[in-house]
Amino acid sequence: MPNTPRHATPRHYLMCRPTHFDVNYAINPWMDPTAPVDPELAVKQWEQLRELYQQYGHTVDLLDPVPGLPDMVFSANGATVVEDRVLIARFRHEERAPEAAHYQEWFTAQGYPEVHTARYINEAEGDYIVVGDTVLAGTGFRTDPEAHGELRRALRRPVVTLTLVDPRFYHLDTALAALSDTEVAYYPGAFSEGSLEALRILYPDAILVDEQDALSFGLNAVSDGHHVFLPDTAEGFARQLWEHGFEPVGVDLSELLKAGGSVKCCTLEIRHPALSRTALAVG
Repeated sequence: MPNTPRHATPRHYLMCRPTHFDVNYAINPWMDPTAPVDPELAVKQWEQLRELYQQYGHTVDLLDPVPGLPDMVFSANGATVVEDRVLIARFRHEERAPEAAHYQEWFTAQGYPEVHTARYINEAEGDYIVVGDTVLAGTGFRTDPEAHGELRRALRRPVVTLTLVDPRFYHLDTALAALSDTEVAYYPGAFSEGSLEALRILYPDAILVDEQDALSFGLNAVSDGHHVFLPDTAEGFARQLWEHGFEPVGVDLSELLKAGGSVKCCTLEIRHPALSRTALAVG
């Protein structure tokens, strides 16, 4: 366990209740339209996650769900936000493409000074993970490599491209989690050799997660710097987090996993400079 104690910082999240959740199409390997779905259970599990965030001192705003858009619950895919600069997603699949306009409308209505409409396909925090001053940017299945330059210009942050090679990990947030401003965890089998080399150089002390925990979407996690909210089935990863001084907080989002999403997918972080300066007096 590290000698330096961990400190949580208050976070601001945008979430969307899975009122219309369903799996009636397949755009990733986890989706099976023939399998039964329990929308009421999906809402109950999602509500538990939202309540946990609030119990741990975080702010949660809500985006109104829209009929016919069952994947809007995965709000992380809607936009990437850094210091009130917003880059709206441009979805690869037509089933999700209409979601982008609702995120554009929400951020514009909230008065964000820079709301950028994407030219290239990007699926926001699904493939863009902010680690301190750097954005790790995934590609390989959803986000176009050309979008990474657009991200750098819009958010004015350095961008590191990482290539995914296993279709089970179709978004970067299924294979890598930001734990603090300098620390990450990831599943090596999801990445190309060149990307693995980059990760080893950037994060030599990263937590390496095994395939079993990765397949349970353990890396689809959200950290406030101390507490790490993650699927409760990722028991090995939870032990690793304890060993590194973090406090894992297990969540059951098994119903939403039927659509290929979990904790991080349901959580779009809105990063304000002021919010990162004050430690939470919790945990």
